[in-house]
Amino acid sequence: MDSSHIQFCFDKSRIDFNQVQELFVLGAFWAKDRAIEDIKIAVENSDPVVTVWDCDRVIGFARATSDGIYRAGIWDVVIHPDYRGRGLGGKLVETVLAHPKVNRVERVYLTTTNQKHFYEKIGFKQNSSTTMILENSRLVGVASLLEQQAQQI
Repeated sequence: MDSSHIQFCFDKSRIDFNQVQELFVLGAFWAKDRAIEDIKIAVENSDPVVTVWDCDRVIGFARATSDGIYRAGIWDVVIHPDYRGRGLGGKLVETVLAHPKVNRVERVYLTTTNQKHFYEKIGFKQNSSTTMILENSRLVGVASLLEQQAQQI
């Protein structure tokens, strides 16, 4: 199939959130239940955000967060199932990595469950020594404690 008409876009204002949500349902088991309003918040707080288009159809999505110099994280990399196997996923990740907010950082972090081999081909390496997680339920407790302390002042 000819992919010459496929476009990669950094313009957040062009994002069709309904199509992104549909893309998550079809191609991202970890994001299939995300609400459009939550996706909008994630996009607002991410830079870069890259969408991949086939004419007017969103067929790919990825986003990153970065401090611009030391650390960045890449999130929500997904290509529509009908478009996989054409190199678009690799190009999508490379497009994120080339962005000025990401291309200078010392380390780029990525979380994946089933695609380790795919990311290794791009240059990522497995690293079991730096991964820790704090579940949101703990954060809610911390926020509540901080709110109580603020009221006491």
